[in-house]
Amino acid sequence: MFKGIYNGKQCHVSDIATVLSRAWTAGVDRIIVTGGSLEESKEALTIAETDARLFCTVGVHPTRCKEFEESGDPDKHFQALLSLAKEGIEKGKVVAIGECGLDYDRLQFCPAEIQKKYFEKQFELAHAMKLPMFLHMRAAAPDFCEIVERNRSRFSAGVAHSFTGSAEDRDKLLSISNMYIGVNGCSLKTAENLDVVRSIPIERMMIETDSPYCGIKNTSAGIKFVKSTWPSKKKEKYDQECIVKDRNEPCLVRQVLEVVAGCKGISEIGQLSRTLYHNTCRVFFPQDLDSAADSLLAGHDPQ
Repeated sequence: MFKGIYNGKQCHVSDIATVLSRAWTAGVDRIIVTGGSLEESKEALTIAETDARLFCTVGVHPTRCKEFEESGDPDKHFQALLSLAKEGIEKGKVVAIGECGLDYDRLQFCPAEIQKKYFEKQFELAHAMKLPMFLHMRAAAPDFCEIVERNRSRFSAGVAHSFTGSAEDRDKLLSISNMYIGVNGCSLKTAENLDVVRSIPIERMMIETDSPYCGIKNTSAGIKFVKSTWPSKKKEKYDQECIVKDRNEPCLVRQVLEVVAGCKGISEIGQLSRTLYHNTCRVFFPQDLDSAADSLLAGHDPQ
């Protein structure tokens, strides 16, 4: 999954094609562009329509949930999300509701009560559209898990992405049926992070980049397991042949795979890749499970 990769000063106008080309060359099969607001969800759908391998989500990030009330008509705002999700499904592009959830690390952007109100509201979207959920949980595990459990019958499956929680938080998520845990560079920063990730069952894990954020830094505890590298340059010296320094990209999901394999002591990285890919298909592309299985049998290593 990636988000906002082409916004503001993150890249040059021509960068979309370059970033995607690097991803496809690296073996990435599909990319999910995540929406964090109504307008971002519209943009995500527009981007997804440019390539058959791109998909997207529709939803409102917890730090943006004030947009429901600031719109002047929360119900109308919700209906706009519902209409957009329906449009995206009809186009074969929207594969989940999200990014939604709770973020108590950044309450300066949206109070907890508003976050909880509209997190719960978005389960109505998942239920109406029969979609899984792409979820966000930061320093809010008790409230998050309580709301998810209360609405468990209203969505098919979900992933708590960019997981940075404790072992206790991990175990709470794993106790919820059909809930997966998403791992990226932010999940692999410290030795404690690696200990927590080490005990996530592979069958309940997904990997992601969350680019342009959450890259694996040289200071990350997991860097010792990274084997794949790409040339990089500062954005002031932009070069299409190089990654922009300190900007994460979808192709770098390979590094996340390497760190997960390393911290778990897994030598068969191809098998690990296949299992994680199957998990992703099971949640977001269930209609393709047969073709995914065929790919696995053929020995293809999707990332």
